[in-house]
Amino acid sequence: MDRIFYLDHAPIDFYFRQSPETFVVEEVPLYPFSGEGEHLVVKVRKKELTTWQMLQILSEHLGVKLRDIGYAGLKDKNALTYQYISLPKRYEDALKNFSHPKIKIIETTYHTNKIRLGHLKGNRFFVRLKKVLPVAARKIDEVLKIIDKEGLPNYFGYQRFGIDGNNWELGRKVVEGALRIREPKKRRFLINAYQSHLFNLWLSERIKQSKLINAFSAKELTQVLDLPSGIIEELQKQPRFFKLLPGDVMMHYPRGKIFFAEDVRSESERFAARAIAPTGLLPGRRTKRAEGLAREIEKDFDDEHITEFGDRRYAWVFVEELEGRYKEEHAWYELNFFLPKGCYATVLLEEIAHKKLKDDNAS
Repeated sequence: MDRIFYLDHAPIDFYFRQSPETFVVEEVPLYPFSGEGEHLVVKVRKKELTTWQMLQILSEHLGVKLRDIGYAGLKDKNALTYQYISLPKRYEDALKNFSHPKIKIIETTYHTNKIRLGHLKGNRFFVRLKKVLPVAARKIDEVLKIIDKEGLPNYFGYQRFGIDGNNWELGRKVVEGALRIREPKKRRFLINAYQSHLFNLWLSERIKQSKLINAFSAKELTQVLDLPSGIIEELQKQPRFFKLLPGDVMMHYPRGKIFFAEDVRSESERFAARAIAPTGLLPGRRTKRAEGLAREIEKDFDDEHITEFGDRRYAWVFVEELEGRYKEEHAWYELNFFLPKGCYATVLLEEIAHKKLKDDNAS
């Protein structure tokens, strides 16, 4: 596992397996649709299908080319999911005759533009945990209070790394030249997994550092961390769990421009107010690197041999609309929450459980 938990509670026992009954995802568009234009916007509910499978079914039924169907993101197969797609308006009549046992058309409207990948604010989730005893439910209640206040590390979830969890190793071999992949999409997919793995390792290191800063005195930390004593005292004054370093690459939250953290005291206050958040590196070309002390840590999780484009990703996100309720008669604990695009609900669940959940979801 390439990530560590930031909370310190003991593992909480529950059972979770993704299915349409236990995992519901609803896409939240980046902007309201105009209600007019040459593109038909369709809200679709699907279950037990990947987004690609759903698009293929619609393509074959309607006679529309796959490249003409717009979508903002990919949704889980083992779930009940709601998402928006766009079609050229001329297929509206054909859509009225569409019927499929695993796909339902919820509503339609119009828009001036085709929906593009990434044009997404985030997702609302419903999750049902099973085999939850009353004592575990009370522990979950307490954990949710902390997460609601502090936020969550924005790790990539286990789904990013394939069934066996080793796609990142294949990606590293591609970068090193030890493995040749001719198909461009597969090559990019494997390298992306390697980039994600490096991000997770970096974030784990920063969380470990933040744990130490929160737990020990400045004098004790000078013997553990390779940081000046003055900066350690400044870090300990920061209000959030995750500590910012000089030179961190920050980004306005929940979206906006990036900039370097210089006065970390004032930036930490803006971080506490959820106005900005730190970012981590997805190594690659044409990507900003951190500076100063932040770069000293980041460079250990960089690979300058990656020729794919890199990026910056929020290191820390805030969970919105977080609600939990215990149904003792069923031994269920149900959760509702919203996460920004690109975030993994299973990362939140594993932080609560304090253990891996992949085994529960293994086929």
